[in-house]
Amino acid sequence: MVTLDDVRAAAVRIRGVAVRTPLIEAGPLALKCENLQPMGAFKVRGACNMIAQLPPEARAAGVITYSSGNHGQAVALVAQRFGIPAVVVMPETAPPVKVEGVRRYGAEVIFAGTTTLHRKARAEEEAARRRLTMVPPFDDPWVIAGQGTVGLEILEQRPNVTDVFVPAGGGGLISGVSVAIKGMRSGVRIVGVEPEGAAKMSRSRAAGRPVTLERVSSIADGLLAVRPGDLTFEHVQALVDEVMTVTDDQIKAAVLWLFSEASLVAEPSGAAAVAGALARSPAAGTSVAIISGGNVDPQAYASYISQPF
Repeated sequence: MVTLDDVRAAAVRIRGVAVRTPLIEAGPLALKCENLQPMGAFKVRGACNMIAQLPPEARAAGVITYSSGNHGQAVALVAQRFGIPAVVVMPETAPPVKVEGVRRYGAEVIFAGTTTLHRKARAEEEAARRRLTMVPPFDDPWVIAGQGTVGLEILEQRPNVTDVFVPAGGGGLISGVSVAIKGMRSGVRIVGVEPEGAAKMSRSRAAGRPVTLERVSSIADGLLAVRPGDLTFEHVQALVDEVMTVTDDQIKAAVLWLFSEASLVAEPSGAAAVAGALARSPAAGTSVAIISGGNVDPQAYASYISQPF
């Protein structure tokens, strides 16, 4: 298990690459704005914490990852900052805005299939062939510790917090946030939020073990992992109070709500936790929802904010 000390060490390590994002008020909610990170999502924290610890020979050879988009952009950005080569394996269905983001930071893009398992297999093959270091998207203690720095900042910015709503994909963010918050304030309630069409964490918790879904479907492309990580599932089982699901219509409504109530741009995956919080009548002033990312296709975004739900 990742420890609070691991998260605190990560907070020092990622300074200068990841930024301390603001926590702002919007109606009954406080919003942790990870959509304002340099590459538009929280993923830069975990990627930086891992890559910063690689020995010189590993940096020289380069890094590789597999990602639907935001983790790939994070690895590409951090690799660029450290001056090392990076390869990102992405699904054939990856949003163009995220593919362009990866390439903008100088990484090589390889397309492989449509699921996490497809791109993971291709990334492992390339890593072995080229002797690259894998930077996992979520199931890694260094990555989890880096994501946990979001939790440290929430407690500093909102000491009286009672509930934190966190999007749940593969589980890296919610694992790290739970380590940080439960390690300092055990009474704070942690609620994971995942799409109804990709409820791998809910199914796994019910089964008592990680479960692989046969298919996933949601507009929240960053939360479509078909299976939680082994390490992240262990953290979620031990530390998370509840995992709930939201519909795509609720996610679209949350994207629109963030635009109209807070003038914030969020991708569907980034708005999932807000959708969950709004469905639960959050306690004014003490409930926090994490906006995990803001990398959204402009045409899709225009449709989300122009239609009432």
